[in-house]
Amino acid sequence: MRIKKLTCGITMGDPAGIGPEIILKTLKDKRVRQLANFFIIGNSFVLRKTAQAIKAKLKLKVMQGDDDFSEKGEKEIGLIDVGNISRLEFGQAQEAYGLAALDYIKAALKLRKKGKIDILVTAPVNKHTISQAGCPFKGHTEYLAKACKIKNFAMMLLGGPFKVVLVTRHIALKDVPKALTKKNIYQTLMLAAGALKKYFGIRHPRIGVCGLNPHAGDNGILGKEENMVIRPAINMAKTQGSFIGPLAADTLFYLALHKKFDAVVAMYHDQGLIPLKTYALDQGVNFTLGLPFVRTSCAHGTAYDIAGKNKANPESMIEAIKLAVQLGAKSKGRG
Repeated sequence: MRIKKLTCGITMGDPAGIGPEIILKTLKDKRVRQLANFFIIGNSFVLRKTAQAIKAKLKLKVMQGDDDFSEKGEKEIGLIDVGNISRLEFGQAQEAYGLAALDYIKAALKLRKKGKIDILVTAPVNKHTISQAGCPFKGHTEYLAKACKIKNFAMMLLGGPFKVVLVTRHIALKDVPKALTKKNIYQTLMLAAGALKKYFGIRHPRIGVCGLNPHAGDNGILGKEENMVIRPAINMAKTQGSFIGPLAADTLFYLALHKKFDAVVAMYHDQGLIPLKTYALDQGVNFTLGLPFVRTSCAHGTAYDIAGKNKANPESMIEAIKLAVQLGAKSKGRG
């Protein structure tokens, strides 16, 4: 019996960034195209201009959201053509491009609601241009969670030997201490443990938990957060898994590198992402925990400085697609 392939929607991201380029480069690879039934959710004009700039050839079939997606040929990549962009300046941050990027996300959510796509992979967007266009935007993670009415969610970043889950995400560093509560740390620990069990087959995960302060607070000398909120949250979670910490982040990531932990929970964005991206910048993947569907993305930005110059590395997008297919199969009981 032949197993039906998953349908993967890929949002194009910021039209002036490297999203269109890395998508085209990724889907040129026959081995990638065999993994799923792919649909780009973006703009035909932008894709054509990008293809010309990087000398790429790809057979696209423009489709409507109500079409039968199974009618697309095996060698074709489906395109849901969104927006009316008729002029493109690579590498330029413009409100129109931010609005377009948001429209692609909205279209993807509609397709998912209709059951047209099983998994979602997103290319990079510019938070500033989307916000300028009238929609306050902290990131894909927060936007998708709100659209799906999900309050308990988190980012898991994967790269090399690391799986890193963040308690706080896109907030200023000065706001991190007051944003940390026993409740949100506990919820993040539960999301991390649940994902390792459900998607990665780790029945008894060992999770290292970072402290906030240097030396994990040094018993309260360098900060109170470890004793006031982080340790109590770990104690609340211990009946549900093996959580070790709070530990000094510098030591914890060394231990994770040597496979002493299955995942790390970091208190804030850069605490978790600096070690991961130092080790696996080009292969990093972002996986959103808590959504009712699998969503991954590449772990880099729009890279305006190289957009349209045929210099963008598609490895992170390739890894994001591979992971989405793997996790999507698990969620549907095929893995």
